[in-house]
Order: sequence, then structure tokens, then C-alpha cells
Amino acid sequence: MTKLSVNINKIATLRNSRGGNNPDVKKTAMDVQIFGADGVTVHPRPDERHIRYADVRAIKPIITTEFNIEGNCREQKFIDLVLEVKPHQVTLVPDAEGQLTSDHGWNTIEHQQYLKDTIAVFKNAGIRVSIFVDPVVEMVEGAATTGTDRIELYTEEYARKFATGQKEEAIAPYMAAAEKARELGLGLNAGHDLDRHNLSWFSKHIPYLDEVSIGHALICDALYFGLENTIQMYKRCLLP
Repeated sequence: MTKLSVNINKIATLRNSRGGNNPDVKKTAMDVQIFGADGVTVHPRPDERHIRYADVRAIKPIITTEFNIEGNCREQKFIDLVLEVKPHQVTLVPDAEGQLTSDHGWNTIEHQQYLKDTIAVFKNAGIRVSIFVDPVVEMVEGAATTGTDRIELYTEEYARKFATGQKEEAIAPYMAAAEKARELGLGLNAGHDLDRHNLSWFSKHIPYLDEVSIGHALICDALYFGLENTIQMYKRCLLP
């Protein structure tokens, strides 16, 4: 069954908006695991506008499931943090400096050598590597020769089309990319704008999906339904 990793960045955003330690990010990381999540995801950025580097260090010792750190590997500070903390997985995202949120995958052909060199650094430290990729077969093929263990399909375009009723058109490129990844022996993750409305359709059409990472929509739903209940709702969306 596909694993659910909960991104807790928005918990940190709420805490930072007021100062202090409410809500408690470390406790949230503990609780989402108790409530049924299969992992915890964080995405630290240089300005620490949500997850702080100190949060990442504090969270690692209480992880009982899987810890995924995603971020911009062009930042040496990010690389150093990952090598220090040694999460189960690092997800490499081609963000620009100051970017509001991730909005595209790697060009795995243009950045082939850079990705090979960077991925090797993490793999030599025993960390599983996933790289953010758009649902384009050529980009998946390029990813397969970088040494990465997995790819994470960037799903914003899927979510946008799904919301307008174009379900078949929305899922088609993701199915093709996912099939190519499986053919090439790559593990498969997905994330960005997945929610309780579109997740089941995505999961049922790509049954060999290893993991989804969901933060914004899940935390928004938790405001209405409660965190524990919401995690279970999302887990049910992933049932075969």
C-alpha cells in the first residue's frame, strides 16, 4: 500500500506567525505518527519562514516511521543539514532562492552531471534519494541515469485539471511517467496539491506508488476534521 508522509511545514508557519512554541512542531511530528502517518516530511528554506533548521534536528530523534527532508540542494546549508541529520530520504527540489513554493521538476537532461554528483554525496552517506520530476517520460529517463533511487512526480498540473473535471486528461501523463519509472527500476513518490478529493483517483490509477507527501491540503482539512481523523481520511484514499 502507498505510504502517507505528512508535511508539517504549515504547522511551523502557524507557530512562527505568533512567536513562541504553539503549536509545537516537534509534538506534531510525534502525533502524526501516532495518528497513523507512515512518515514525516519537512522542507526547510534558507529564510526559515516555516520549518527551522533547529526543528529538523529536534525532530529526527523522535521519528519512529520515516523522515523525509526535501529542499534545494543548490544551498550548501541544506546539504550540510541533511548529511548531519541523516534522514531516511532526501528529496531534491529545483527551487529558486526565495521561491514561495515548489513549482516544477528537474530538467534531468540539462542538469544530468550536477544531479549525478549531488545524488552521489547523499547516497554515499546511506540516504535514499528522490528527485522532483515533471510527468514527462524523457525527464524520467534522464532521472534513471542520475543514480537516484526514486522520483517524485510533481502533481500540481494533475490537481488543476482534476478540479475542472478533466480526470482522464489529468492522469494520463502521470500514468505514462509512472510506467516508465517502473520499467527503469525507479521507486515512485508523488506530491504537490494532492488532497482528499483527487488522491484516490490518482492512487487507483498508479497502484505501485511508493509514497505521497501531503502538507497544505491535509493541514487545512485538519482545521475542520481534526488531525487524527484527517490522517485516517487520507489513508483511506490510498486503499487499493
